[in-house]
Amino acid sequence: QVQLVESGGGLVQAGGSLRLSCAASGSIFSISVMGWYRQAPGKQRELVANITEIGYIKYADSVEGRFTISRDNAKNTVYLQMDSLKPEDTGVYYCKAEVLNVPGSSWYDIWGQGTQVTVSS
Repeated sequence: QVQLVESGGGLVQAGGSLRLSCAASGSIFSISVMGWYRQAPGKQRELVANITEIGYIKYADSVEGRFTISRDNAKNTVYLQMDSLKPEDTGVYYCKAEVLNVPGSSWYDIWGQGTQVTVSS
């Protein structure tokens, strides 16, 4: 079994910074895309940023220039550095990874449990 464990959420004032981490553990042969999603109250879950194994990155327009995603493949860990935070960044942040357990098997997605980020005005 593979699991993702997130950390780093919390309460911060507008303009502040937080750094999220997400570590994958378990039976892992390879991880393709790792990413962060968020869900605000009453809204659908949305992509914040993702990064491929070779470092190709995609950001949501709303966070471009403020957030930085990075990845340590040796540690199966993805990070999200969030700067210049705004109240509209508030939500539960979820980590997602596309995982391959055994060569020749199928890739599948796994989600973390989520970590709360609250930005006060």
